[in-house]
Amino acid sequence: MILLSSKMNKSRRTLYRLFVFSIATVFFASYATADELKSSAGNGKPNIIVFFLDDSGYGDYTHNGNPTIRTPNISKLVQDGMNFTQFYVTSPACSASRYSLLTGRYPGRSGLGSWTVEPRAQRHIHSKEITLAEGLKTRGYQTGIFGKWHLGNPNQKNNFSQDTLPLAHGFDEWLGTNVSHDYSSAMLLQSDPSGSQPIKGYSVIAKNLPSKADVCASLTERSTEAAISFIKRNKETPFFAYIPFNMPHLGLYASDKFLGKSRRGLLGDVMEEIDDSVGQIRQSIAEAGLTENTLIIFSSDNGPWIRFQDTASDKKYGDTRLHVGYAQPFRDGKGSTWEGGHRVPGIFCWPGKITPNSIEQSPVSTLDILPTVFALAGVELPKDRSIDGRDIRPYLMPQAHKAKLPEFEFYYSWADNMPSAVRVGPWKMHTRIASQTGNNYGFTASRDTPLLFQVEQDLGERINRAGEQAKRVEKMMESLTTFETQVQEEGSFWNTQ
Repeated sequence: MILLSSKMNKSRRTLYRLFVFSIATVFFASYATADELKSSAGNGKPNIIVFFLDDSGYGDYTHNGNPTIRTPNISKLVQDGMNFTQFYVTSPACSASRYSLLTGRYPGRSGLGSWTVEPRAQRHIHSKEITLAEGLKTRGYQTGIFGKWHLGNPNQKNNFSQDTLPLAHGFDEWLGTNVSHDYSSAMLLQSDPSGSQPIKGYSVIAKNLPSKADVCASLTERSTEAAISFIKRNKETPFFAYIPFNMPHLGLYASDKFLGKSRRGLLGDVMEEIDDSVGQIRQSIAEAGLTENTLIIFSSDNGPWIRFQDTASDKKYGDTRLHVGYAQPFRDGKGSTWEGGHRVPGIFCWPGKITPNSIEQSPVSTLDILPTVFALAGVELPKDRSIDGRDIRPYLMPQAHKAKLPEFEFYYSWADNMPSAVRVGPWKMHTRIASQTGNNYGFTASRDTPLLFQVEQDLGERINRAGEQAKRVEKMMESLTTFETQVQEEGSFWNTQ
């Protein structure tokens, strides 16, 4: 213990106290910083978790008004974070939507040619694309995917290329399916340094998944357990966990623990198991002391597969009338460029950073995830390609980020990965009617006679206002043409290599 001399004058005693206080402050600040680093994973860089469901509609959740599906843990994400009421994916089908999420680029830039990468397709997400995982790895992140890939398959056409599966695109580990679990060629795979099936670095857990109901019923649980293990093993470093659950894509499967639990039937059972998984993963984050250093994003790859909502007997899926979710209040669903195909849940939860229980009505899309996450992690955006998304930190944390975002401009891609519609502000213009159902809802559309809807007032796209908005239509057509030309001129890595 240091005693101050009684003979020390007042000025010297004051200086001495300030010196001791400064030393103590530095010591305790250093101690706190070290402790914080130990529990917050990576010198302030946030952990990132992205949940991405398969074919889950806007109306499949308690917080969006579903009366018979219980999703309390997903509702808790909303209560602890921000709910985007106008959240979009770029494509109403699987592979193209996932491409945009991981790259921040429209599907037309992928070179894949179609919205779904079939198991026998030669092409896959190109090795020159920069994914969320690849960018984050440059900042020291550990990366894992736990669920469905569907962005390429090793096969004879691509000489069983190593570039077809997740480890070639920035992911350190993977447990999941190569394609949707309803394909006859669907496999449950895991990364394995000593494995060689179907290519080096992987091993097969199960093949021909449609014939293995027990494996399909375990997919949600397996993804959850693998994600939790990943979090526990990497709590000392920043990490990115991409969790693209296989469900509720047809066919529907839930584990025994959840079968028969929901008032909504099997679809509700599936959704409630997913909700429980979200709760388990959040609990693992809390137990690791990482809650306030983890950004969680929750969404779906497209709307519900309403093509099967009236099918009583299908060779592949059976009676699907009660197995399809809800896009309401929007029109149509998966496979459509009506709002129901592209409008999905969008939740960003980061306690301590994002104001809890906040609602943002400004439209955003999955394209905005990569630029935003890269900005948060200190990753520079690539300058040698078009990045179509925006950094939306001004929405998420407006007190810290004051920049004004440009007006929302968005292109709705269809089966050929090119636009069928464009949205500018609240206005949406269709140049072709695109739906798997074959239903045109009494409308026709072309470049000569487009449809125009004010989708913030007319949620169901019922009232065509093109006739009264000729100048707006002309301007939006110019924007669409400019975008299409730019995409074609820039090309993809597949035709520029």
